Amino acid sequence: MSETAMSQTYDVIVIGAGAAGLMCALTAGQRGRRVLVLDHANKAGKKILMSGGGYCNFTNLYTSPDNYISANPHFCKSALSRYSPYDFLAMVEKHGIAYREKDEGQLFCVEKARVILDMLRSECDRVKVKIQLRTRIELISKNTGFRLETSEGEYACESLVVATGGLSIPTLGATGFGYDIARQFGLNVLATRAALVPFTLSGKMQEKLAGLSGLSLPARVSCGDYSITEDLLFTHRGLSGPAILQLSSYWRPGEAISIDLLPALDVEEFLSQQQSRHPKMELKNVLAEKMPKRLAQRLCELWLESRAMNQYSTGELQALAQQLQHWHFKPSGSEGYRTAEVTLGGVDTRELSSRTMEANAVPGLFFIGEVVDVTGQLGGFNFQWAWASGWAAGQVV
Repeated sequence: MSETAMSQTYDVIVIGAGAAGLMCALTAGQRGRRVLVLDHANKAGKKILMSGGGYCNFTNLYTSPDNYISANPHFCKSALSRYSPYDFLAMVEKHGIAYREKDEGQLFCVEKARVILDMLRSECDRVKVKIQLRTRIELISKNTGFRLETSEGEYACESLVVATGGLSIPTLGATGFGYDIARQFGLNVLATRAALVPFTLSGKMQEKLAGLSGLSLPARVSCGDYSITEDLLFTHRGLSGPAILQLSSYWRPGEAISIDLLPALDVEEFLSQQQSRHPKMELKNVLAEKMPKRLAQRLCELWLESRAMNQYSTGELQALAQQLQHWHFKPSGSEGYRTAEVTLGGVDTRELSSRTMEANAVPGLFFIGEVVDVTGQLGGFNFQWAWASGWAAGQVV
């Protein structure tokens, strides 16, 4: 490898000190490789620290390829099968980190998320990985290896790993730099968009629902062929909660969504029973038995004329049930990368080896984590992809 006399040479340079980058670095370091991690941020692992409400939903025990969205859905299978949630959990337990299972295999730290970042940094320290922050990369070139010109000097390496993440949450330092590197070396980058992100409403719809901000309830939300039953949260800007965040990954701007506000109920049968049992009770009070009172009142003010139950015909009860279980409207948009947990799209997986994450046409260049077109659902799946893809690259860099 040729480099200037001033270059510092490493076996591996990882760009990005996030979940995937640190995982790759410590894995390569365990193989005796000399590893340098570079990041432009002032702190490592910022998304780790803010994830899971500050408690880091670090994996999901029920991870499978079905939990991921990609133009090439088979790509993630190799890495996920070779580095499982239980492999990462073994490291967590080795470090004595207390965790709890929340819902359906979602594992969270009992203490703050910093314990996961401290674990990764400790493992990096143990194998002498150097982590250098506040370093801006200005130019990357390739001959037999790679040379990086940075704000802190020049570096050279045999293997270059891009673990720069996506565009989500720019206030944490997210940029499209990883996509720029891919394009520089001739790799295709698929269109990106914000995912796991709240919906926004505008105009009259926002005005009508503004008073419900902070209210949450279980709901079934649907878009196209995708449906999920989870908690729905009304916000001052629109709709959020796990149900909406999940749906946002499948929704396209301009599409309508459908919401079932009473997914656990045969609404028509319920209304008919209440009509018989409580003929003089008003609809808004009947609905308040099955949903938050504030929501029931608002629905009746806006869309469902509230009368005594004995004043509704059978056909009208059927229409009410239909409205409550198929509430259709179009979000005006999403909150975008500003609050999105992940970025859909990215480096085209057809350009990469599913076993090693190496670019097929550029020996020694690897892409891992969120920068790749593999996006997990909510619930710890994106972290598991970071660990698995980082480990897969770390085995060979």
